[in-house]
Amino acid sequence: MSPQKTISPRAWAELILLGAVWGGSFLSIRIALDEIPVATLVLHRCGWAALLLWAVVLLMRLPVPKAPRVWAAFLVMGLLNNVIPFGLMAWGQLHIETGLTSILNAATAVFGVIVAALVFADERLTARKALGVTLGFLGVATAIGLEQFAAFDIRSTAQLAVLAGTVSYAFASAWARLHLSGLPPQVAAAGMLTGSTLCLAPAALLIDGPPALALETDTWMSIAYFSLIATSGAYLLYYRVLGLAGSGNLMLVTLIIPPVAIVLGAAVLGEALKPQAYAGFALLAAGLLILNGMPRLRRKRARN
Repeated sequence: MSPQKTISPRAWAELILLGAVWGGSFLSIRIALDEIPVATLVLHRCGWAALLLWAVVLLMRLPVPKAPRVWAAFLVMGLLNNVIPFGLMAWGQLHIETGLTSILNAATAVFGVIVAALVFADERLTARKALGVTLGFLGVATAIGLEQFAAFDIRSTAQLAVLAGTVSYAFASAWARLHLSGLPPQVAAAGMLTGSTLCLAPAALLIDGPPALALETDTWMSIAYFSLIATSGAYLLYYRVLGLAGSGNLMLVTLIIPPVAIVLGAAVLGEALKPQAYAGFALLAAGLLILNGMPRLRRKRARN
């Protein structure tokens, strides 16, 4: 779908809602990590979300693909879009603030532009995109603080893990365009999460052992939020906004997520980010706006 330069008030409202939902996921994940290990957490996130999305697919009476090549594509997509980034970012949140994780997560759009330019002939890196990418990288470097790597420690590793997750998201986007573009989005999301679950179940058992079910209420509430609302529900909302606003404007959601995550991290967890994190986000936001182009509010035509 080609990006559109105008965006309606309704699309803005749903875009902000999507950003708020995804912004809240960082807090819910951090709360759950106090009681369950990373692999098990990601299994919860993908498994419950897959079940809900398949229920939606059945209710909508959408065709379920049977071709082995499609299910192979689901497995690869599940690894690239869920298993790898969810796992890396969840592990990263054990060692860095939720707000900083959300800021680094915004680099997904920057890496997405680079991967698309490498893979697709119609996504060449123009001068405007190159400027946006450059500002994005400066923002990431500022948020991390290059001095962190003078004494390479667990915090530096965690930040690199989060960035590696954003690179995986970028490749997932290219993979989806190449192999899943002909499927209904609800089916593609359900199949992808099923592929993720099939990969995660044996890995979680091997790494963490059988998952415990006697969990605190806060943990179960967090699992419900990040799996049912911030994963399956957010995917459905994502495709609604995509249809309303276009792919270019949809990228603006990455600017909404960090403020929500930062406020929740400060209010609930007492987190305080360094000034360089905010400066880095400002540069990253400028880069994303240049990549996208400033959207215009769509106005209704006056009736005669």
